[in-house]
Amino acid sequence: MRIIAGRAKGHNLKAPKGMNTRPTQDRVRESIFNVLTNYGLVEATVLDLFSGTGAFGLEAVSRGASLAVCVDKRTARIIKENVTHCHFESNVEVLPVTIDVAAKQLAGRQFDYIFSDPPYEQGFVAATLAVVVNQQLLKENGMLIVEHHEKEPLVLPEGWCVVREQQFGYTKVTYCVPYELERS
Repeated sequence: MRIIAGRAKGHNLKAPKGMNTRPTQDRVRESIFNVLTNYGLVEATVLDLFSGTGAFGLEAVSRGASLAVCVDKRTARIIKENVTHCHFESNVEVLPVTIDVAAKQLAGRQFDYIFSDPPYEQGFVAATLAVVVNQQLLKENGMLIVEHHEKEPLVLPEGWCVVREQQFGYTKVTYCVPYELERS
C-alpha cells in the first residue's frame, strides 16, 4: 500500500498485521480521488473515519488538502507512524478513539470531505451517517464518501441523495450529499 499521487507519491504505508483491518485497495482509492479531483482538493479539510492505515487522509493531504483528521481507536499508532513517514505532522491529526467518542470531540468542526470505510456488515455504516448528520460534520458544499459491502444497505437520512456509486467486486463506494447540494 502506498501514496498514489502528490507530495508523498510512492511512500509506502504500514498496515496492521492480520485480517482485522481491510485497507482500501490502491485502485479503489485512486478511483475515489479521480472523482474528488473534479470537486477540488486544494485546501480542503478531510475527515477519515475508521481510518485503518490513514491512507485516505494521507492521500488527501498529499494531493493538496490542508488538513486530515484520521479516526481509529485500534490502529492509531500505525497511522501516526505513516503520518511521520510522509512528513505530514502539521497537516494530519490522529484521534485514537471510537466513532462515538470522536463525534463528541469533533463537535463544532466541519469538513469538506468525509470518508468512512467501516468494518463490513457490522452496522457501522448507519452509525457513520448518524454521527455525520447529528453532529453536522459536513460543510455546506461537502461530500460524504462511504465504502461498504455491496450487500450492506446504505439508508440515507431524509434530505440526502446519492450522487455517484462505484462498484469494485463486492466493494461499493457511495458518494452522498444533502439534496440542496446535489451535484451533477
